[in-house]
Amino acid sequence: MKKTYKIDVDCANCANKMEQAAQKTEGVKTATVNFMTLKMVVEFLEGHDPKAVMQAVRKNCKRVESDCEVYLS
Repeated sequence: MKKTYKIDVDCANCANKMEQAAQKTEGVKTATVNFMTLKMVVEFLEGHDPKAVMQAVRKNCKRVESDCEVYLS
């Protein structure tokens, strides 16, 4: 399953850091961050709860870029 999330990030380098952090999160098959549209597209591995995975993605992104935001609505 793929889902798109709105993000808030200040620069393209920070967006790249967020993408790398998201890709390393357990339960994420692929993650792509687009700085121009301020969106993150996440494809989840089969059998993982997207809400729980996205909480971990958000935490990992905050770890590498503390002033970024991933909106989980």
